[in-house]
Amino acid sequence: MTTSVKTSSSISHRFPYGGLFILSVAVFISVTAEMMPTGLLPQMSSELGVSEAQIGLLVTFFALSVVVTSVPLVSLTRRFSRHGLIVAVLIVVSLASLLSALSPSYEWLVGARILGGIAHGLFWAVVGAYSGHLVAKEHIGRAVAIITSGGTLAFVLGVPLATVVGQSFGWRVPFAAVSVLGVCAAVLILKFLPRVSTPEHTKKDARSASEPRRRRSDAGLGAVVLVCVTTAVIMVGHYALYTYITPFLTTRLGIAPEHVGAVLFANGAGGAVGLALVALLFGRRPMLGIVLGVLVTGVVVSVLAVFSANTGLSIAAIIIWGMSFGLLPSLLQARLLHVASARIRDTAVAFFSTSFNVGIAAGAVLGGALLSSRGLSSLPFANLALLSVAAVLLLGSVLSAHRRRGRMFGPTADEEVVGVAVGAAAVTGESIAGGAGTSARREGEVVMGAVVESDQAWGSKTTVTDAVGPNQPVDGSV
Repeated sequence: MTTSVKTSSSISHRFPYGGLFILSVAVFISVTAEMMPTGLLPQMSSELGVSEAQIGLLVTFFALSVVVTSVPLVSLTRRFSRHGLIVAVLIVVSLASLLSALSPSYEWLVGARILGGIAHGLFWAVVGAYSGHLVAKEHIGRAVAIITSGGTLAFVLGVPLATVVGQSFGWRVPFAAVSVLGVCAAVLILKFLPRVSTPEHTKKDARSASEPRRRRSDAGLGAVVLVCVTTAVIMVGHYALYTYITPFLTTRLGIAPEHVGAVLFANGAGGAVGLALVALLFGRRPMLGIVLGVLVTGVVVSVLAVFSANTGLSIAAIIIWGMSFGLLPSLLQARLLHVASARIRDTAVAFFSTSFNVGIAAGAVLGGALLSSRGLSSLPFANLALLSVAAVLLLGSVLSAHRRRGRMFGPTADEEVVGVAVGAAAVTGESIAGGAGTSARREGEVVMGAVVESDQAWGSKTTVTDAVGPNQPVDGSV
């Protein structure tokens, strides 16, 4: 028995919204668990008898766990079902949150955060690549935007709500609540998320690809590395400031402690707007959105650095900061999935997750060191310095793309943004990863660029796999 398939030309009618929204819920829980300490610094430091800088380091310990373990764990779990792996790591995230809620000491809490970081790193490596297996490449931007909307919602609702609940009932209550929600999300994934092939299966498919095709795929490794380095630099600057946003708001802006949750909510709402812009405008042109996000973030952080005494202006800047920064994580990940071939996608996302969390960890350490030595006023300037480095890397990315093409065309929108007068001819007629229009290899299985009929789109037994081939950005940039 064979399964009827549709090519990518009709994929918009079979877009897997249900599975992607379930993954978004899981991302919401995981990111809320990761970032809760940023809104509970005073309460946690007071009860545990440590400084706020030490509580800030809980974010660092969490992130370092991701950095050290995510790539090895992805390699060790290549043979396991991606579907079952997501369920398992969510259970571990829930356990880590429960252990955090029960922590009798700071040292115990550090151990619980390390456990949570280990699970979080593997979770992101698997979930980050999942959208690339479920949809064709021209829909990757939209799929990533849906999945990462859970992270944005964590900043809009999760962290502010945890802050308010922690202030009212104690910081342990939101950790316990996240533990329960994590188990609920694992059940939803177990029942409703479509399954995809394991990387090992995709690797076997890759052996049938021609050698020139492999060389073109491997040529994307340089672009993957550049995306990861740029991501790390951006995150170091951001989390040098954001990790200590609560004392920055109360001390530099004069926000009353009971209003901190509302300001964080407004910042997160700005992030939701940024994510909507990803889905509507920048999904096919990730570089354009990344460059605009970096530039606008630089402007609003400059306002925080210079005009923090003006509370109204600073709050407006914080909202716009949420919007401009909200563009970056999903667009950086979308760009990674564009430039990474299917054969290396899980590993590429693991390295992306590592670079992201290197940035979080290093940013928290840098911010803590500056807080202790130079005070809160130095944090926005550190962010600005690293945004400048990221801008240089983005310029280098476009110049490198132009050199690899080796010929002059009309400038693309991405390149115009960074002032480089080069471009690429429109991308036309490229087949979707070598698989569109082919029949399923077995019942319930389709190749990338094709999708099962709608009655299977939600089924937990549906298996989707993508063939291996070059996966260049839709906007023609590298």
